Amino acid sequence: MLDRLLSLNDIKTDSIFLWGPRQTGKSTLLKQLFPDAPYYDLLKSDVYAQYKLRPSQLREECMMLDEGSTVIIDEVQKIPSLLDEVHWLITNRGINFILCGSSARKLKRSGANLLGGRAIRKVLHPLVSAEIPDFDLDRAVNYGMMPRHYLSTTPQKRLQAYIGDYLQQEIIAEALVRNLDSFTRFLEVAALSDSEMVNYAKIATDCGVSAKTVKEYFTILEETLIGMFLPAYTKVLKRKVQLSPKFYYFDTGITNHLLHRGRLTRGTSEYGHAFEHLIIQELAAYLDYTESDKKLSFWHTLNNAYEVDAIIGDAEVAIEIKSSANVVSSHLKGLKAFKEEYPDCKLIVVSLEERPRLFNGVEVWPAKEFLSRLWNGKLFA
Repeated sequence: MLDRLLSLNDIKTDSIFLWGPRQTGKSTLLKQLFPDAPYYDLLKSDVYAQYKLRPSQLREECMMLDEGSTVIIDEVQKIPSLLDEVHWLITNRGINFILCGSSARKLKRSGANLLGGRAIRKVLHPLVSAEIPDFDLDRAVNYGMMPRHYLSTTPQKRLQAYIGDYLQQEIIAEALVRNLDSFTRFLEVAALSDSEMVNYAKIATDCGVSAKTVKEYFTILEETLIGMFLPAYTKVLKRKVQLSPKFYYFDTGITNHLLHRGRLTRGTSEYGHAFEHLIIQELAAYLDYTESDKKLSFWHTLNNAYEVDAIIGDAEVAIEIKSSANVVSSHLKGLKAFKEEYPDCKLIVVSLEERPRLFNGVEVWPAKEFLSRLWNGKLFA
């Protein structure tokens, strides 16, 4: 069993909302960390029916627990009314809850009790490289980092099933969209925009829906944690910059499957896109898990002359991601332009080179060594 890096030590003093896309391993993690905690799994039809009919039964049962006990409710969004009982138990009995689910969208939209700041928000990402012994970069680029997909002998079949499950469980069951066919088409078009700046009008044309609808679809992906926006670094000194965000699915395997990419090999543009996606995915997870106040963004000038794939914090680190075994001067032009405006910025290229080197003032790192340094806290050293 893999050891996950997400810390849930806050449960000693606080309750926790634990969110994450389906199959990232939330239930497995909770059962591993809290094997003796009372566990309410609302995916079980009999458990769901029981507490849907009488939410007060949760309070009656938890009244028998000691103060400071930990209680887990999985898929809590299925019965929003339980949160009123949870609120009362936190306040009056000192019970700490881990409230687990795929997203808070349904709770927010239903006006459910979100506990008024009495629960800390945590997100479980897909696997990260530091959690996997003998991490296989090419496997991660091809199939993503969802535990069942990365570890499977038949990842393509699992990816296909996952997309179907998501459409059925998150979209149909929660009635989030009226036209499932147009949303299905949107998922594929959004995959084409993965790692690119979002152009709502163009995507709307490709999907045959309005730009307003496309914005709502993106909101659905973001709120159900299936996708994320990477904001532009908008501090302007000399060069005017693009303001539109980029979009990424939460896992590169999802994008690969939606685009029918097949087996990706080094040296192809498709591999390069997936490689960039994977590194961004790891950076986002690292900043989240370490509870960093540093923001992740990208930089792109208005005239399209220069771009940097990732900016950490307030121009502290600039990272270019190149799936090349031989980084050359032309790969550095975006970093060099950024350095002109932010001279104190540390410059890094993440690559497929065999050994790290310093090239024209830029640190060039093999991807696996870069990721190792990232998770060992040496990126900002």
